[in-house]
Amino acid sequence: MDVGVQQPDPDLVIDVRQATVTRGGKDLIRDVDWRVELDERWVVLGPNGAGKTTLLNLAAARLHPSRGTVDVLGERLGRVDVFELRTRIGLATVALHDRMPPEESVLDAVMTAAWSVVGRFRESYDALDLRRARALLDQLGVAGLADRVYGTLSEGERKRVQIARALMTDPELLLLDEPAAGLDLGGREDLVRRLAELAADPDAPAMVLVTHHVEEIPPGFTHALLLREGGVVASGLVTDTITSENLSKTFDLPLRVDYADGRFSARAVFAASSFAGPPAGSGWAPS
Repeated sequence: MDVGVQQPDPDLVIDVRQATVTRGGKDLIRDVDWRVELDERWVVLGPNGAGKTTLLNLAAARLHPSRGTVDVLGERLGRVDVFELRTRIGLATVALHDRMPPEESVLDAVMTAAWSVVGRFRESYDALDLRRARALLDQLGVAGLADRVYGTLSEGERKRVQIARALMTDPELLLLDEPAAGLDLGGREDLVRRLAELAADPDAPAMVLVTHHVEEIPPGFTHALLLREGGVVASGLVTDTITSENLSKTFDLPLRVDYADGRFSARAVFAASSFAGPPAGSGWAPS
């Protein structure tokens, strides 16, 4: 054992201590501390360029810190075979969609996660793999798409297939990078409902969801981490952390946060004189 070096805590799913990631002389994240325990569901929230995806890539064992330590599932990055560690982590990202062969069947798109590959080649799958893939598609509400070609799916359908794929290996940690991005209102609300159901499942893994928008946070998510310019603004229980004050600091804009029925919403707060209404004779009238 290294004297004076903090050892990984096996009871923590993610343990980030004073982590900094530097690229091209710029800190993408800086001195970040973050700990995720078993059964917790976390939201990582912040504007573009805040460091959300960088932090998620650390948790996914796809990036190493320039300084500090990162432990994932009791293993320290830099001391562990990351290819083996990644098999224990489910990851759904836009980058995965870009790599998915458009001619792949939806069923194969999910099943190939069992071999950690994108695009079926010469792997063999047994009846258990087939049943699990179909069950996950059913859980995400897209069972009827199993025989469709992946490249023909809508944005909302692709998002749900990607989450099913991320769950294929029965991971200990599920990471979702902006799963509702690009969805219309109906698609977003359907996905939020299904993620809330997943969050409520006692057999589901620890979950981390990255988003720009508080409206995309499903009920049942327990904690939040707010980032701005690579640093932590606030962290803790979701209802204690996502407040008007903290969100205003995060987005550098006066914001009002409301919370009802397990859902958040936010809107900018402008001075009464900042919007005087439409110009006279414009013909505009409220609908």
